[in-house]
Parts: sequence; C-alpha cells; structure tokens
Amino acid sequence: MDIPHPAIPGLVWAYRFRPGVEPCVRLGADVTLADLQTEDGFFWLHLNLADSRVAGFLESVHALDDSIKANLTTHETHPSIVVDDGALYGTLIDFQREFDQETRDIGWLHFALGERYIITTRLQPLRSIDRLRAAIDKNPKRFSTPSHVFEGLVAEFQRSLIALVMETTEELNAIEDFVYDATPCDERRRLAPVRRTVVRLHRHLRTVLTLMRRASAADDEEMPFGFEEIAARLTGRLESIDHDVYALQERARLLHEEVDSKLSSETNRHLYILSLMTAFLLPPTLVTGFFGMNTGALPFTEGASGTIYAASFIVASILFAWIILRRVGIL
Repeated sequence: MDIPHPAIPGLVWAYRFRPGVEPCVRLGADVTLADLQTEDGFFWLHLNLADSRVAGFLESVHALDDSIKANLTTHETHPSIVVDDGALYGTLIDFQREFDQETRDIGWLHFALGERYIITTRLQPLRSIDRLRAAIDKNPKRFSTPSHVFEGLVAEFQRSLIALVMETTEELNAIEDFVYDATPCDERRRLAPVRRTVVRLHRHLRTVLTLMRRASAADDEEMPFGFEEIAARLTGRLESIDHDVYALQERARLLHEEVDSKLSSETNRHLYILSLMTAFLLPPTLVTGFFGMNTGALPFTEGASGTIYAASFIVASILFAWIILRRVGIL
C-alpha cells in the first residue's frame, strides 16, 4: 500500500495557535501552508532536513527573508541568534534522541520566529523539541505568542541540561570513590568521555549565553512581539545552568589532575624500588664480574673454600651498599 506524502515536505508536526479563540490544534500530515496561516494567531511548523525538498518548500514561503531561509536549511554546527526587523532566527544546541533512548550526542536546532509563525528544522531527532511538543499537548494555553514557544524550547533545553548535570554528577561521584580508594586504579578511560562532553557543552553554552545577551540588548523595534520580556528570563535560565556546567567542568578537571597525580606517585614509587634494587645489586655484580674473569693469579682459585669467600664478599658488598644508602638518607 502506498503511503501518502505530506503536503508539506519533511513535516514532523504542525500546530496552529489562536489564543482566546480556540485551543491549540495539532494538524494532520495533509496540512498545507494555507491551513496554518491565520489572522488572529500563529503557527509552529517543525521540519526534518533529511527531506531534500524542505529547502524548496521554504523558498515558497514569501514571508521569510533570504537570510532566514538560509539559516533554516544550513548544516553549520555552531550556535547563532540574530534579531532583525521583527524576527528572531538562529541555531541552538540540543541533545540527539534515538528511537528507544536519549543520548548525549550534541545536535543542532535551527529556528525562526516572527509575529505570526515559528519554524524549526533539524536533521536528527532532538530531546528538548520533543519535550516541548509534549508540554504543548499538556498545557497549550501557556503559549500565546511565538516568543512563548521559543521560551518553552529554551526551558526544556535547560531541564535536559539539569538532568545531564545530575547524571554526570553521579558518574563523577562513582569515579571519585575509585580514585580516592586505597587501591590505585586508572579511571582516565571512564573520566575522559565525561570530561569531553562537559567541555564541549560548556563551550557551546557560553556562546549561546553571549548571543542571548546580545539579542536582549537589541532595539525594541527589531525584536519580535513579546520577546523583550522573555529575553531576561531566558538569560537568567542560561546563566544558572552555565554555572552548574562550569562547576562540573572544574570538578572533572580536578579529578583528572588527581588521577594523574596518583599515577605519577605510583610510577615514582616503582622507580624508587627499581633504583634501590639497582643500588643493592650493583656491588654484588661487580664482585661476581671480578671473580668471573679468566685471568692469572685470581684470588681463591686454589683450595676448597673459594666459593665461600666469594659469597662472603657478595654479602659484604650488599651490607656496604645498605650502610651508604642509610648514611645519605635514601633509606
């Protein structure tokens, strides 16, 4: 049986909001752009960039500027937030989601919002965007403007980060228990992926925070409707979670330094033992080397007690080495 293609290429879902008129409606796969547009509300369109026809569809949306269309279809992997002529668009970080589990792989969400629309695109399924959809289904009255939907998206991203911070904290606690245990162990293999994730996340999060501050400082005429009052709340949310992520990064760094310190101490201890063994064995080696020479007039070659005398010299050389090491404070 042939599966009908959606009227909008790459459609993941579409919502129509008419605050004060009717409840938020999730539209079916056969929705068209004309069905979304209303004079007294706005719509949210979420598209999958894996469909190559998405770029052509966005070209047909005349309400979008060329820069917005380019942003929604880009495959660049760095955060960006731009405020321009009553529109807000850019790229946010998120976590990828598999069909049966959530991952820590970083994904990218492209967005654009104006007075009558919010459009989001992505290449892989993302965690926060799916949670936002569930939040809208649960309480659609909370979202009365596109800016409120954008705020909900950032809020869900913050909640995802809080969950990640808690998970990472538990992992660091487990690693820390092993590191500070009496038995030496190398936990760098477990610590390295955790530290790499936290460092990458903190780097991107700092960029998003800087861009959000810049967007909140734009002229009022340039901002979308309702974004001015939301920008301060979003900045506060990002600052709070950035502090937690930075604290995790510092803790992981200190833990890594502690692991290196313990391994260095263990290596130094082994070298110390090897040095002592060398110091004790060197004099006996000289004695055995001397008596092993095939030269004339070698002492103790005559008689039955030569081996005993040679062994006595060996023991005496070891005692001599021990006395010297004690006098210089090595032992």
